[in-house]
Amino acid sequence: MDLRELLAKLQARGELVVVERHVSLEREMADVIAALHGRPVLFRCARGGWQVAANMVAMRSTVALGLGLRPEELPERLVRAFREPQEPPVVLQAACQDVVEPGVDLQALPVLTHGPRDAGPYVTAGVLILTDPDAGPNVAFHRLLRLDERRFAVRLVEGRGTHTAWTRSLEDLPVAVCIGAPIQVLLAAAMSPAPGVNELAIAQALAPTPVVSCQTVPLQVPADCEVVIEGRLTHDLVPEGPFIDLTETYDIVRPQPVLIADRITRRRDPIYQALLPGGLEHRLLMGMPREPSIHAAVAEVCAVRSVHITGGGASWLHAVVQIEKRHPEDGIRAGEAAFRGHGSLKHVVVVDDDVDPFDMQQVEWALATRVQADRDVRIWPDQPGSSLDPSASHVPGQKSRTAKMAIDATVHWDTPSGPSHPEEYRRVAYRPVDLAEYLEP
Repeated sequence: MDLRELLAKLQARGELVVVERHVSLEREMADVIAALHGRPVLFRCARGGWQVAANMVAMRSTVALGLGLRPEELPERLVRAFREPQEPPVVLQAACQDVVEPGVDLQALPVLTHGPRDAGPYVTAGVLILTDPDAGPNVAFHRLLRLDERRFAVRLVEGRGTHTAWTRSLEDLPVAVCIGAPIQVLLAAAMSPAPGVNELAIAQALAPTPVVSCQTVPLQVPADCEVVIEGRLTHDLVPEGPFIDLTETYDIVRPQPVLIADRITRRRDPIYQALLPGGLEHRLLMGMPREPSIHAAVAEVCAVRSVHITGGGASWLHAVVQIEKRHPEDGIRAGEAAFRGHGSLKHVVVVDDDVDPFDMQQVEWALATRVQADRDVRIWPDQPGSSLDPSASHVPGQKSRTAKMAIDATVHWDTPSGPSHPEEYRRVAYRPVDLAEYLEP
């Protein structure tokens, strides 16, 4: 379903907050979004007759609703779509091209300024689409600092798909930026499939995602998004930042390329989608789509049951991997594989299938009862890490460096109470009772 259908469903369920009064784009709207703690919200009266939606992917239940699933069905659907992408159908007409703006004016978009030190207004829910001559289509999130009526500064993470395509191109690179895309597109854009895999094919495997050809660039975009900005990614560089990042800290200022907008198309009565930097939506959208790639990497070395990228690890740096242990070395093998599945991962905990990886109290219990630090902790110093980690070593133009750690919190097979006596390691459960039989009416 598209953004409008999801908003209607949320409103029918009483889960949508609607703000009718005017709210300033200068920090006030971001403050309101943050105060809602992930509840979906629609601001009716934004600049120029626009509406602004936010917190659309802040909770797994909302994401599941947008895909027509129950929350417990999400992990399996994500893993299957990652493994089995499907080419999306091409349509000749699309709602995202209902209106062609007569001129390009990025200032007309209701772009938010979020924090006190922001370099300016930032597009945060923009999905950038391009074609790498060698690897094919690439779809990814990029924050966009609005510079003026025609230009954005685009943050490109070194070594990722967009950056690689940009560095290979000697001329301006045709791009399209989609705002207000369906949830399956947002999820797919946040994944990192193998080179040559079109993220829009992953989106199609999650839910129907028709695409349409752009008008001025040789690209296809989701037909049901709200706004499409067609343009060129140039080799002109400008300072980009500071800006609030996933870790809720300010990112550094870097020279980044300029995107020049050449055309804007949109739906009638458009809805702009905002995404609060460092908030619940940012964390869930960054973390959850990485779980399938970790799952796939761990599945190559042992029987994996589930993967959870945790909120406490900024939904990017920490993961819990649940396995069905069949070999004494499965725990540490799973930890090593998890780093291959998500290169920015910093710390990983591996647990048995009797520990819920989404319940951090159970994970901590496994750490307390099944781990000996001198035996079960593996550290790899000076590894490629994440630019989002403020404690890592950062050199401009180079990949950040960090130490990485895996903790094997599974039951060990070389102790007297190992697999031949697993009850020694398991929690004792009391029998359920009906309290109504015991309490006064």
